[in-house]
Amino acid sequence: MVVAAGMVVLLLVLLPAAGVRAGSPGGAQLKPVTLILQWMPQSQFAGYYMAKEKGFYAENGLDVTILRGGPDRDQIAYLRDGRADFATLFLTGALIYRDRGVPLVHLTQVVNRSNLMLVARAEREITEVGDLDGRRVSLWGEAFRAAYLGWFHASGVAPLITPQYYSVNLFLRGGVDACAAMYYNEYHVLYQSGVDWDEMVTFFMHEQGFDFPEDGIYCLESTLAADPESCRAFAEASLQGWAYAAAHPEETLQVVMREVRAAHVPTNSTHQEWMLRTILPSIVPTARDDWQLGELSPEDYMRTIVTLQGEFIISPSAAPFDSFHPWGSAR
Repeated sequence: MVVAAGMVVLLLVLLPAAGVRAGSPGGAQLKPVTLILQWMPQSQFAGYYMAKEKGFYAENGLDVTILRGGPDRDQIAYLRDGRADFATLFLTGALIYRDRGVPLVHLTQVVNRSNLMLVARAEREITEVGDLDGRRVSLWGEAFRAAYLGWFHASGVAPLITPQYYSVNLFLRGGVDACAAMYYNEYHVLYQSGVDWDEMVTFFMHEQGFDFPEDGIYCLESTLAADPESCRAFAEASLQGWAYAAAHPEETLQVVMREVRAAHVPTNSTHQEWMLRTILPSIVPTARDDWQLGELSPEDYMRTIVTLQGEFIISPSAAPFDSFHPWGSAR
């Protein structure tokens, strides 16, 4: 794994064991809490599996249940009716939900840099953004398409947008000229499906000026108000899990594959190893990076808001950073 070993060790040492209660005198009982993920088990969520596997949640007084996500599970409904206490969401998705009246608050930022990309077939003679004008491009739903729309708008091109849903099959069958992809996921899926690297032309959103943070941990305002200590403990133990995953990738892959097989997800260890290796640099910073593990910067927050508003995905009025990320009041 291409992650600086010294940085990982430092993170493991410095990350606090917030609110450690399990080992306190009297053996206080663990508080049961539930996390619902965005999608089915995969390496995108390795840090949470490792936080549970290695006892980081328990050391912080929490008995954590991890629920899979997927198209058949509404994360917001799970939060609202109490079936889940925490959820992982893209920043863009959380801002859309918040704009529509869901009182979400941001606890910690996990994926700090964008992994979004657009993949085109080289045979379609698409080598620059201008070549996409009038061409068929498939994109995911609005929670994932703001960066693409902002890029198209800034470049003065108007592709013919087609819904992508949950697979890249339309691209593989030649139905679109380009498709949305995550560097750690669909890009490698295309390769495993028989499209060689040199047959794909790639455009990374972080290289186009639309580098938005992605997965973060969220809860409802009422959850944070009721027990800020557990919210902080959950966030920090999750980051410990990610630091451990970065330092122990082989062990982590074994745990991920156990989760994958238990959920009968049609994938393989080669793909999950790719996913873990390629997502970690956007989670665990090196000395060359200008961001910190777990931190959402006000500047990144505002850049994301401006694009969402510019593409009319959210309203002109947006939550101030301090109310969206209210750790000041929680601590």
